[in-house]
Amino acid sequence: MTDVVSTTPGLYPLPDRSKDELSELKGHQKGDLVSGGEGGEIAAAYDRVRAELVDDQRDAELDRIVEGQGRWDDMLAHPLTVHGNVETGGIVRYYDNNNFYRDLRVVGELTPSGDVAAELAAAADLLGDESGSLLQAVLPGPYTLADLATDEHYGDDAEFLAAVAEFLAGEVAEFPDHATLFLLEPSFVTNAPADGADERASEAIDTVVAATDAEVVVHTYWEAFAEKPYAHLMDADVDAIGFDFVAADRERNLECINELGTKSDVALGVVDGQNTLVEEPETVAERVEWVHEQVPGQTFETTYVSYNTEPFYLPTNRHLEKLGALAEGARLAAVEGVEA
Repeated sequence: MTDVVSTTPGLYPLPDRSKDELSELKGHQKGDLVSGGEGGEIAAAYDRVRAELVDDQRDAELDRIVEGQGRWDDMLAHPLTVHGNVETGGIVRYYDNNNFYRDLRVVGELTPSGDVAAELAAAADLLGDESGSLLQAVLPGPYTLADLATDEHYGDDAEFLAAVAEFLAGEVAEFPDHATLFLLEPSFVTNAPADGADERASEAIDTVVAATDAEVVVHTYWEAFAEKPYAHLMDADVDAIGFDFVAADRERNLECINELGTKSDVALGVVDGQNTLVEEPETVAERVEWVHEQVPGQTFETTYVSYNTEPFYLPTNRHLEKLGALAEGARLAAVEGVEA
């Protein structure tokens, strides 16, 4: 029997009223919110956003609660956009979606900033004594963060990836106690590392993993794994690998699991983080059960049930409805006794 844990990859949509408030405070048009360096009224507004996002998850009774990443206007690029040695250029497309982030140019040494740790500490305060068992940290994985950035300092792809990994590890070392860490690695499947780089990408993930005692999930989405990068990712010392079973080629992901195995835990992206159609809880439970049925040779200690992608793209009302369906679907799957 597998433990079923409901969670999300973070990066929530801003509540509509907060979006309007922050746009006015920053003097920008709606949707053009600049990350980092906030103080005074802007910092207080983000505090209110965080409290609301945490309350939403508690109301849905999720098993893991993220900070929500309300300040991450540049999405997965955020940990670098707020760094003093990173310059932000023009607007570039965020993968193949109709969302954009500011181009990152790393022009100096990447030292830990403590920015994400401060967010998590604030979320931990909201959770109180339960934070150690409920809090889930979220970061871009090192391969994805390096892929989203341009190196104008290190001068070598391998050295740059290693530097990004060390930077993320330094961030993680400052985190408060957390139950899980989701490393979001969409680039691992959308722009899979080539020969040689795939091994280095796995080693970079290990660098980040070594900085935490929490359970670590490498979550991928939008596309399915290529076999060789997946094989190298299996060498990484992570607790679970996440698979998109909504948008990606399900058969290719299943082939990787059945032919190459996977970790003792697994993360399943079974709720659509981009489509406004709200799944029924029974549908969520059925999807979890279906995946388990397709991998009869695997025994999972824990199954993380999640959105496939960040819900950043969803209207707030649909996101809240999906949170409830996800949590209830995971509970149904647990009650029905999903067999690994």
